[in-house]
Amino acid sequence: MEDVLVPIFVCGMLFVALPWIILHYVTRWKTAATLTNDDEALLEELYQLAKRLDDRMDTVERLVSADNPEFQPARILSDRASDNVPLDEIEQLRELNQLRGRK
Repeated sequence: MEDVLVPIFVCGMLFVALPWIILHYVTRWKTAATLTNDDEALLEELYQLAKRLDDRMDTVERLVSADNPEFQPARILSDRASDNVPLDEIEQLRELNQLRGRK
């Protein structure tokens, strides 16, 4: 009797349980790698907040440089072409993501 149960149990484990476990974790991995609508809304909100903070920093730096002509800002500036390359890439990704959301 035991000679019959062991091969059946092993075949069941190989052809049912193992693929089931693998497929379960593959689908978990794929769903975890995608952004939900809440994630996209949060990213959009954070992007808008970053833009407002950047505008505020520009204003503060402009006020400080008016008081002190020797002031040199040590941050990324939107009017320097070398600083805009990574920012342009982010803008392109954001626009592409918005276009995908409209379809």
